[in-house]
Amino acid sequence: MPAASPRPSRHRRRLGFFADDRAATAVEFALVAPPFLALLVGIIQTFLVYFASQLLETVVNQSSRLILTGQVQSASMSQSQFAAQVCSQVVIFFNCNNLMIDVETYGAFCSANTGMPTLTFNAQGQVTNTWNYNPGTAGQIVVVRVMYQWPVFGGPLGFTLANLSNGNRLIMASAAFQNEPGS
Repeated sequence: MPAASPRPSRHRRRLGFFADDRAATAVEFALVAPPFLALLVGIIQTFLVYFASQLLETVVNQSSRLILTGQVQSASMSQSQFAAQVCSQVVIFFNCNNLMIDVETYGAFCSANTGMPTLTFNAQGQVTNTWNYNPGTAGQIVVVRVMYQWPVFGGPLGFTLANLSNGNRLIMASAAFQNEPGS
């Protein structure tokens, strides 16, 4: 014979619907889950952007050393060869076709531009800027800037890391240095 279900107490019977807590966990989860998931997505997206930025900084420092020491100049490396050198260090995390590399020389550090450029886009949303490539000669001041449009998405609750009009985030790393005298 099946076991008899326990009879609800007189107090619980009087409260009726409000005393039934069998679905309380599901309701609480439904209230807590969306903000929790939004926070989790935001944390992961922020981590990826900062990790990509740090990777780009490391790559720019390593690639700039080739210009600083005169290896690029002595090998007469073209813009595409230098871009391939940079790309070989980031193939796992970045799409090499979307890297933007700008190498310019300046007469003094105070006139060097290391800031974020203003990007211009065509109707298809592609960057139309023209990037310079001048690794300079011995003793010249050089600025290397490498930029990448990192795809981000607007998360729940309005959280987004986008800083471009097309909804992406421009991450950039730069190095400013004076070429070694013997380069």
